[in-house]
Amino acid sequence: MTQSFKKTSLTYNKLVVVCCVVFSALSSVLLLSSCFHLHANGWDRSKLMNLLDLLFAALSWSAISFYLCRNYLSTQKIPLLLRVWWVSFFMVSCCGLSVDIVLYKKQELESVHLLIYHAVAVTVGLFLCYSCLQKKQGEGEKINLLEEPLLNGAEEDNEVITPFSNAGFLSHMSFSWMGSLIALGNEKIIDSEDVPQVDDSDRAEKLFCIFRSKLDWDDGERRITTFKLIKALFFSAWRDILYSTLFAFVYTISCYVAPYLMDTFVQYLNGNRQYPNEGFVLVTTFFVAKLVECQARRNWYFRLQKAGIGMRSVLVSMIYEKGLTLPCHSNQGHTSGEIINLMTVDAERISAFSWYMHDPWILVLQINLALLILYRSLGLGSIVAFAATFLVMLGNIPLAKLEEKFQGNLMESKDERMKKTSEVLLNMRILKLQGWEMKFLSKILDLRRIEASWLKKFVYNSAAISSVLWAAPSFVSATAFGACMLLKIPLESGKILAALATFRILQTPIYKLPDTISMIVQTKVSLDRIATFLCLDDLQQDVVERLSSGSSKIDVEVNDGAFSWDESSPIPTLRDINFKIPHGMNVAICGTVGSGKSSLLSSILGEVPKVSGNLKVCGSKAYIAQSPWIQSGKVEENILFGKPMQREWYERVLEACSLNKDLEVLPFRDQTVIGERGINLSGGQKQRIQIARALYQDADLYLFDDPFSAVDAHTGSHLFKEVLLGILRNKTVIYVTHQLEFLPEADLILVMKDGTITQAGKYNEILDSGTDFMELVGAHTDALAAVDSFEKGSATAQPTTSKENKVSNDEEKQEEDLATPKGQLVQEEEREKGKVGFTVYQKYMSLAYGGALVPIIVVVQSLFQILNIGSNYWMAWVTPVSQDVKPPVSGSTLIVVYVVLATASSFCILIRALLAAMTGFKIATELFNQMHLRVFRASMSFFDATPIGRILNRASTDQSAVDLRLPSQFSNLLVTAINILGIIGVMGQVAWQVLIVFIPVIAACTWYRQYYISAARELARLSGISRSPLVQHFSETLSGITTIRSFDQEPRFRSDIMRLNDCYSRLRFHAISAMEWLCFRLDLLSAAAFALSLVILVSIPEGVINPSFAGLAVTYALNLNSLQATLIWTLCDLENKMISVERMLQYIDIPSEPPLVIESTRPEKSWPSCGEITICNLQVRYGAHLPMVLRGLTCTFPGGLKTGIVGRTGCGKSTLIQTLFRIVEPTAGEIRIDGVNILTIGLHDLRSRLSIIPQDPTMFEGTVRSNLDPLEEHTDDQIWEALDKCQLGDEVRKKDLKLDSPVSENGQNWSVGQRQLVCLGRVLLKRSKVLVLDEATASVDTATDNLIQETLRQHFPDCTVITIAHRISSVIDSDMVLLLDQGLIKEHDSPAKLLEDKSSSFSKLVAEYTATSDSRFRRSC
Repeated sequence: MTQSFKKTSLTYNKLVVVCCVVFSALSSVLLLSSCFHLHANGWDRSKLMNLLDLLFAALSWSAISFYLCRNYLSTQKIPLLLRVWWVSFFMVSCCGLSVDIVLYKKQELESVHLLIYHAVAVTVGLFLCYSCLQKKQGEGEKINLLEEPLLNGAEEDNEVITPFSNAGFLSHMSFSWMGSLIALGNEKIIDSEDVPQVDDSDRAEKLFCIFRSKLDWDDGERRITTFKLIKALFFSAWRDILYSTLFAFVYTISCYVAPYLMDTFVQYLNGNRQYPNEGFVLVTTFFVAKLVECQARRNWYFRLQKAGIGMRSVLVSMIYEKGLTLPCHSNQGHTSGEIINLMTVDAERISAFSWYMHDPWILVLQINLALLILYRSLGLGSIVAFAATFLVMLGNIPLAKLEEKFQGNLMESKDERMKKTSEVLLNMRILKLQGWEMKFLSKILDLRRIEASWLKKFVYNSAAISSVLWAAPSFVSATAFGACMLLKIPLESGKILAALATFRILQTPIYKLPDTISMIVQTKVSLDRIATFLCLDDLQQDVVERLSSGSSKIDVEVNDGAFSWDESSPIPTLRDINFKIPHGMNVAICGTVGSGKSSLLSSILGEVPKVSGNLKVCGSKAYIAQSPWIQSGKVEENILFGKPMQREWYERVLEACSLNKDLEVLPFRDQTVIGERGINLSGGQKQRIQIARALYQDADLYLFDDPFSAVDAHTGSHLFKEVLLGILRNKTVIYVTHQLEFLPEADLILVMKDGTITQAGKYNEILDSGTDFMELVGAHTDALAAVDSFEKGSATAQPTTSKENKVSNDEEKQEEDLATPKGQLVQEEEREKGKVGFTVYQKYMSLAYGGALVPIIVVVQSLFQILNIGSNYWMAWVTPVSQDVKPPVSGSTLIVVYVVLATASSFCILIRALLAAMTGFKIATELFNQMHLRVFRASMSFFDATPIGRILNRASTDQSAVDLRLPSQFSNLLVTAINILGIIGVMGQVAWQVLIVFIPVIAACTWYRQYYISAARELARLSGISRSPLVQHFSETLSGITTIRSFDQEPRFRSDIMRLNDCYSRLRFHAISAMEWLCFRLDLLSAAAFALSLVILVSIPEGVINPSFAGLAVTYALNLNSLQATLIWTLCDLENKMISVERMLQYIDIPSEPPLVIESTRPEKSWPSCGEITICNLQVRYGAHLPMVLRGLTCTFPGGLKTGIVGRTGCGKSTLIQTLFRIVEPTAGEIRIDGVNILTIGLHDLRSRLSIIPQDPTMFEGTVRSNLDPLEEHTDDQIWEALDKCQLGDEVRKKDLKLDSPVSENGQNWSVGQRQLVCLGRVLLKRSKVLVLDEATASVDTATDNLIQETLRQHFPDCTVITIAHRISSVIDSDMVLLLDQGLIKEHDSPAKLLEDKSSSFSKLVAEYTATSDSRFRRSC
């Protein structure tokens, strides 16, 4: 057991023993006293039972005390039987106390000692029930986690001492342990570091352990039903749930003390007094009941919310855990956006359900208690009241079913929207390059319209339920009073007021019933969705037989292997795979696009489902994916990837991967924070960081998927020499490559075609043994021949770039380095400071019809309150105080007037509910549209610096709050405020002196709110911000799951999600604790004000005030403390929820790109006709706090000619292209196309006239047709023609649905090379005069590259083609070559002229390329 638990539980241990000893002594004293009394007055058999009861109590409590003194203080374990005994004792004592109170009122109680005895028994029983549920930490609970270690080096003995865990009994009950944090919030703006850690017992990993251990699995099939999920969630937070159940029970009982005594109180005011000081006894009873009610309610709410936070935590952990085990090729219908939605929306909703968890059984209990009181007041009329209540409940069943249907459809449509939003945000760069962003925005808005149609039905249905249930108390009371008139049951004001007080207490759970029904429905839908997700098939665990490192000389062995991404497909993706790879062998895999090279690597990793055969892998693995996966974070963190720093090895890896020069350029070297998806790195830099990550792991087996495609020839040669032939010379390496010059060094070459290995052997062995390899070699030889022809025709000449220009450029670079402020690209998420401004509320309200409906809603709600008070006033006025007083009106008149007033008030409620629903829906729609429009119109710099999790957080969690939570919160605020004003008005009208009491109480409440809100506001903001890293980490994990699994890094990533979970939980926990701290103090103030008001009423001389009106005032005042606390709570919670609006408004205010269309400067439809591009003094940086990337470029790209742009990785090639498309706005200089300054025309006019095949090939979920022609501008014949030209026609024709063949999320069911060909098909359809190829053939083999180049020459003969390529063969036949070096133009001329000067940088690049390719190739041929 931990030291902190020993310290905090010592008080409980001693108090438990002391309570038992004291109660044993008390029972013994009363037993002796009773014996002496009976001995003196004679033995009476009727009193013998009391004597036996005391004897049993004395003996049993003595035995318990002896047992506890001997065992409990040493073991601190309470037997289950003893716990059951204490709970039973508490319940029996409550019943005994109730009987004693009734007998005491009737003056039939034999001895006041029994009343005192039972009162002490109830107190002792309550404390013992609390103590027996007290959680024991440390060694208290051993949990079997199915032999599954959750975290690396789980911190078993890590002790976290927090204010909550260190607090004593009184501090827990009064929430005083929160005082220091709230005081700190008044001294400074709270930051995350100021908030204490979450309690050790509430940490995510411990709760997850409990959850997993309690989750039932069906015979190992891991099938989870909703019931099993609920059961596991219950056991993960059972103590808090049981605590809250106990407090809810005590609260409910205490609520009905006042209605029970109401008739007695009215009779007392009317002069019917049963004993001296009866008034003050009644006031004391009311006050004590209120104190108990206050204490119980606050702890009930606190425990429930604490349980909710824990349940959310385990659900997020479970969803994340499931995400780590899903097959990467298919999420079985669940995209990453939908999975993130489960975490952000569904888990959050289940957490919010904790508020409503006990409402159903509390409602049943309250109805039963109410019926008992009503039967005492109204006799058989109470039966009619019960029937009316049951009828109201029954009437809501069809509406509740509709609500469940609407909620399910709403969540499905939200999933669809979030899925598309996530995909679009991930690929925003390509959308802007193509000018498609507004088209995809319209798709998201269409999905939102579908979602909004269900949302509209949902909120209007909720309004109907709300209006029915708000009218229910009036309907039930009218029915009950009418039945009394028909049954000739006399109605007296005392009994009427007791009934009204009961109805008013009962109306709170009935009013909450719409929200409860709604939350039950929403929670059931969310639980079903999560259970369905958890039932998805996991990645096959038997694909690979894993052997420990060094246990075999064969690192990879495949026998008769058949693997298929689609297990239902009759033809496997890979078939007849057989090979053995001994340790230390260098294996190359080559083949054409779509031949199955990447699938073979994935099958070795265990990612592709196995159809048949055997696959063995020995030792640890490291994997380099074809599309680099880079985490948000520092460069160093990406390379270390969870391993400790070994400086010498780290520096060696950096040198081998040529990263030192890149790190020198970065503002903080390896401490530079990389943006999401490596946004502030070039493609080559991302690839080399990925290689460095793999090298640093020092694994046994290395799998490279086309690692050299994104780097230039020089860097590729360096990597091959230093990495594959250097550091990894004694390792087993399997690499896929399209650069055939690297093949001769391989120990084994596997040639693939159509999913099979057609040739295998060393280079010279397979060269003449088949045609497949010869085709690849022939294509590469042709490319080399093209380069050779240029070299042979060249002669020596002067360099074209003057040394003076070079010197001046170098000086400019040095000056620029000195002048450029350096900073991180990704900054901390912005949060507002201080209170939520009035302008936020103003903007929110004005979004719906300019706020015109708000005053109407206020007037209608005020009218409801007036009519409601009027109806109760009417009943108090016309009913006599006692039977001997004649009523002023007939019974029929009494009922008719009451029904008319009740009906009118119900009509007002219906109007208010509909208007509020209409307003909330309109505001949610406007906020969504405005935020998404501004986000889509934002510049790429916004997306570069903003992790996608932040945007998704606003589009999901914040939008959900605006859709559903905020409208109901504003309605609750209005209802509560008007209700309080009505109560104060009623009480002031009866006795104006009461108003004097309220002035200091309201002042104190206002002060407390001001004192509290500073801390609470920042806690709410911090918890909102802490969600974003959680979403971002989740999103990154799903996108890089193959890499994570290949490095066996799942435990570390689980640890990260647990840490982020705990960060969010501790902020949420302290936010709700601060709320309960405030509400507890407000409740105490309200209880004091209520007690003082009662003292005033009983102190006023008889006859001064009308007893009926005084009773009515007390009836209303009974709810005052809860209403006042609700008002302050709603105000504070509303401000916290308004932070969602504040965060959305932040994005509504983000700067937009320049206009899409500028009418005054629109170019002609034929522009550009020539395609000449003139660049003058172009300077570009990615942000004001970042260094210059392009440093004053001046050049011209002649129209109709092909220009190749070359240079080392990171020299600024891609930046130049982005500036041409105005993805990045120039800092200085200009670009003209055919004489038109592109900075003066609209972005849509510019981008729609240019075409690009980007470096990262992108496909969207949909069909082949929608991917080629998203704007729907072309016919099917034109699309087929484009597919044939880009060599994909035959591939698409093989598919059953042809052009309607599905494309999965991010095009995962297409190879990277095929995706690149789809991008080529897009430009063939577009047929622009200016075409840009940004590493367009990096992911295809040389033969396909040659075909693409031939296609471009054939179909774009008169176009300006700008090509960025690392393959010299792709640019050697260009008309002009531009060579960049560190953002400067180093050389710019025709290839022939540049090759004439053997000292030119271009000549050296060509020489490197031919040296590495030609020498190896010619040597091997």
